[in-house]
Amino acid sequence: MARDEIQDLSSFVAVAEERSFTRAAARLGTSQAALSHTVRRLEERLGVRLLSRTTRSVALTVAGERLLGTVAPRLEEIRAGIAALSALREKPAGTIRITTIEHAADTIIWPAAEALLAAYPDLKLELSYDYGLVDIVSERFDAGVRLGEQVAKDMVAVRIGPEFRQAVVGAPSYFAGRPRPRTPRDLTEHVCINLRLPTSGGVYVWEFRKRQQEVRSRVEGRVTLNRIEPMLKAALAGLGLVFLPEDQVREHLAAGRLVQVLADWCPPRPGYHLYYPSRRQPTPAFTLLVEALRYRA
Repeated sequence: MARDEIQDLSSFVAVAEERSFTRAAARLGTSQAALSHTVRRLEERLGVRLLSRTTRSVALTVAGERLLGTVAPRLEEIRAGIAALSALREKPAGTIRITTIEHAADTIIWPAAEALLAAYPDLKLELSYDYGLVDIVSERFDAGVRLGEQVAKDMVAVRIGPEFRQAVVGAPSYFAGRPRPRTPRDLTEHVCINLRLPTSGGVYVWEFRKRQQEVRSRVEGRVTLNRIEPMLKAALAGLGLVFLPEDQVREHLAAGRLVQVLADWCPPRPGYHLYYPSRRQPTPAFTLLVEALRYRA
């Protein structure tokens, strides 16, 4: 196969996966015009239409769907094989892309990664924060980090963190003149600080469990944010109750700046796991990071 043909197929796969010439061009580091020309050249050579284009979207034709299903896995195998050649280098190298959530990144990934990045100058790490569940294959991530209960069964999962608890907390000033909630259902009478989920656009539902009873609470409030740090600041300012990992608020609880409620409804949660497809051949750099993150009780 000629070099131009491989390039054309790679360009088509990028557009098909992104469903956008704009995003695909950014991913490949080229212009939309050049990418559109490349895809049209491929269509002319094959004699079939692969994409249906409108001013707002790009969709695959039947032929496009068939070609994507055939070509994408082969290109991924080629990329993995080339990446594996870094085993022949003296030091691990390459970029590792991980989708994670803020708490796991701050408390687990960065503490381990800082030492690795200092020791291996050819190693690069890209973290993408997302509270939703991401298809790491189609989004071209090397791995994802989520709670153990969220990891799909067909993935290789490596535990990287201990169990932890969530905590409902509020400032003493917030509780002035207000009764403290005794059960999750009492939260309907309280002002809460919500976490916006960027992928779905919805807000995080607070999850509680006591013995065999489980409760999911959709809380209301005046403030909605998408990061832990501003949520904590809002709670410290007395703007409402917040639901955060206990280790993120422990210092403020000890100092009396925050008060915890509903502790008996917040049992330990499964620790974070790093997960990746079983068919993917790990590079030396990726294996090094996995071993650095692996949880050892």
